Amino acid sequence: MRNLKVMTAYRGTKYHGFQRQSNAITVQEVLERAVSKVLNEKAAIIGCSRTDTGVHANEFCFNVKTESTIRNIGFCRGVNGELPDDISILSCEDVPLDFHARFDCKGKEYIYKIHCSESKDPFGSDLAFHYRRKFDVEAARKAAAYLVGTHDFASFCADCTTVSTTVRTIYSLEIENSGTSVIMLVKGDGFLYNMIRIIAGTLMDVSEGRFSPNDMPAILAARDRLKAGRTAMAHGLYLNKVYY
Repeated sequence: MRNLKVMTAYRGTKYHGFQRQSNAITVQEVLERAVSKVLNEKAAIIGCSRTDTGVHANEFCFNVKTESTIRNIGFCRGVNGELPDDISILSCEDVPLDFHARFDCKGKEYIYKIHCSESKDPFGSDLAFHYRRKFDVEAARKAAAYLVGTHDFASFCADCTTVSTTVRTIYSLEIENSGTSVIMLVKGDGFLYNMIRIIAGTLMDVSEGRFSPNDMPAILAARDRLKAGRTAMAHGLYLNKVYY
């Protein structure tokens, strides 16, 4: 028995998230079909995370156990040959049998992309959120600074009923601006349901003056989803990197 650690990337536009569902096509379903064909056995892959409908991944890890003796490069080439153009295998390596893509993950980095222009981008309408206003980068950076560190992020969670604690640690939250592009980079030990999208939406509300940067401590302390800002659209969000 082998345990393969596989890195993949995907464009989530056509998929109802990563995790398999009975009534909609997902990334996991497409991957399992391709992996099973290449390994010549039924494959059940374990993903490092769940991503929502329309969310993308620059780096997503899954592991799969197999009796196959296929070489790692052969696995990559074979599975890529079976996948559609919007999903790609990046790498494959053998790891100990007890490795688990989700439970062994030590941290993740997400990015949220915003296209700030009156005009839409015809080449990437599903790859960045179209924001028709000037983005106040400095105000958003001041607000973001309050979110770095270990906090109770219940105000930034769409559904907290499935977790034992809403305390999470954000290691860094940076905002980069170049021309019409604004990118938020968030690195942490783990994230709650819709947490990044709510953070992104709240920082947009800060940019528009609906919140002051100094409101962030009170929003955190409230532990109330209604106190934070909007939930940003899914298609601007990317799982950018996973750490083990």
